[in-house]
Amino acid sequence: MDLLLKLGAFLVAIAILITVHEFGHFWVARRLGVKVLRFSLGFGSPLLTWHRRGDETEYVLAAWPIGGYVKMVDEREEEVVDPADLPRAFNRQPLWKRSAIVAAGPLANFLFAFLVYWLVLMAGESGVRPEVGEVLPESIAASAGFTPGDLIERVDQRDTPTWSAVWFALLQGAFGGEDVLVRVRDEAGRAQDRWLPSNDLDQLDPARGFLTSVGLVGPRPVLPPVIGELVPGQPALEAGMQAGDRITAINGQAVRVWADVVEAVRAHPGQPLTVQVERGADTLLISLVPAVMTEGDERFGRIGAGPRVPDDLLVDQQVVVRLGPLAAAGAAVTRITDVSVLTLRLIGRMLVGRVSVENLSSPIGIADAAGRTAQVGFEPFVKFLALLSVSLGLLNLLPVPVLDGGHLLFFAVEAVIRRPLPDSVMELSQRLGIALLVGLMTLAFYVDIARFLGL
Repeated sequence: MDLLLKLGAFLVAIAILITVHEFGHFWVARRLGVKVLRFSLGFGSPLLTWHRRGDETEYVLAAWPIGGYVKMVDEREEEVVDPADLPRAFNRQPLWKRSAIVAAGPLANFLFAFLVYWLVLMAGESGVRPEVGEVLPESIAASAGFTPGDLIERVDQRDTPTWSAVWFALLQGAFGGEDVLVRVRDEAGRAQDRWLPSNDLDQLDPARGFLTSVGLVGPRPVLPPVIGELVPGQPALEAGMQAGDRITAINGQAVRVWADVVEAVRAHPGQPLTVQVERGADTLLISLVPAVMTEGDERFGRIGAGPRVPDDLLVDQQVVVRLGPLAAAGAAVTRITDVSVLTLRLIGRMLVGRVSVENLSSPIGIADAAGRTAQVGFEPFVKFLALLSVSLGLLNLLPVPVLDGGHLLFFAVEAVIRRPLPDSVMELSQRLGIALLVGLMTLAFYVDIARFLGL
């Protein structure tokens, strides 16, 4: 069921975002007088085709949903074009029209993200109050003077009503090149300033638990020792454990909370464990061997099981941020801008090797994230869609041939030299662009598979 939920959430997310993107191209092309032959959601063999009455466009649902396209009349792609359609061919349009049509796809993704953020902020965005539960020893936060009970109110002049706002503001600050000012209110209610050195923050990797790397841990809830999820290919699932199993003992030692499970597993890398579980009315003994994990010089065990999180967990720490229409619109624009800048900075740092490629995600990682957010609720899922929509818009604006940004780059060159680039240059560029994207996607798949297999 977990796999089906993730697959379903992924397909819904991809269908929505691709439809939004391609509709941007479609709508602007039609408004500017270009004839659209086909609007396809997906690639490959058509599963369903239809025409609307009085509409010259064919609408298609194709077999492979990872993508879509809008096919316009274009003499470069058709051997024969009806002479009556030539004035409406894409390649015969003025440069500004062709540029507007190409840019409309990414802009539609940004508009969709704006609408989602705007509506969520007006309806009320929920999150966890950013009260520090633990400061890890010898961490950046410990050196800066953070203490348990600190309530983080602002980071570099940004209000931080939730932990997710703290995470984002600190990540922005880490790339800013200056020390980050954090305003907190301590347990006694006094306002205090904490400074996080930019040099220390700059060394952290977003893919490796950024807040934990800073040394900040939120309030730790007491979780019951009940399995909520299992990772394929990991010892727990391979040994026959199931979601809903309540762990009562490990190697004869009683287990009362999930933290006891984590402690026992981490302490026995590669060593056999006998796990006693309650499954309904039955009590079972399950033998397994935790996988050996390493982090620096530390070796620890992992079985690939996560806890079941009760619906009322941290209910007393929940906050809701609700804004009026104008304030929500401004906040939505700011969020899209911040996400875009942060994404571009991450891409730049990955290119120069300063950020791990673990920040990449293939459809496997996206499906996992879609399923997780869908499990949490409607609001996290639609916010994930907005984030993914911004990422899709940015990706398509990169100056890489075969992407929209590549076409816009060609149009910019055409504007300078006052003639289209030769077909041979365009063809070679397209091949290089495809090779680059295939290589990047292969790397992303490797990263996600390695992550799920614990490699």
